[in-house]
Amino acid sequence: MSVILSPSLLAADFSALAQEVKRAEAAGAEYLHLDVMDGIFVPNISFGPCVISSIRPHTRAVFDVHLMVTEPARCLRDYVSAGADIITGHYEACSDPAETLRRIRASGVRAGLSVKPATPPEAVRSLLPLCDLLLVMSVEPGFGGQKYIPASTERIRTFRQMIDSDAPQCLLEVDGGINAGNVREVTGAGVDVIVAGSSFFGADDYTEAARLLRG
Repeated sequence: MSVILSPSLLAADFSALAQEVKRAEAAGAEYLHLDVMDGIFVPNISFGPCVISSIRPHTRAVFDVHLMVTEPARCLRDYVSAGADIITGHYEACSDPAETLRRIRASGVRAGLSVKPATPPEAVRSLLPLCDLLLVMSVEPGFGGQKYIPASTERIRTFRQMIDSDAPQCLLEVDGGINAGNVREVTGAGVDVIVAGSSFFGADDYTEAARLLRG
């Protein structure tokens, strides 16, 4: 199976979001990564359900919603109603990650769990059977345009082994600093889904950017 591309809307032209998501889909992006930030869990604020619902009619891409917010379970209904297909909360932002994952699934969408660079893989191993997606952050979450943390590659390999052993239904996604220069490294480590922001939306030709990002 080829790698799934999930361009990050944070790097898109916000004055023309409808056109941007259409161009991304036409270039071959199967997913669209939507980073929601609350200014509390991460030191930045991005957008909320109103933006997501406004672009939902313009694309059939899978909406890969990454909630970088404290206690994501409290706002699930808003994002399901806005058109999310996958909702990912942070392990570090949940007082009860297992219950959060159960509630996401119960809401009718796929459940994701994200881990920051310093979180040990073993901390989330028992949660993998509840996950449809595991998102490995290869930068500190909160801002786009950061450089890939090299130690992330070995973490990806470790998570790949855990998923293959304990949770074969779970996709492995990576987000942070992915570009044409390091994409082979991360795909070689075993990821299924690549999130790319500036290396996709910053390109003149989205189709060519998608080709390069698939390695």
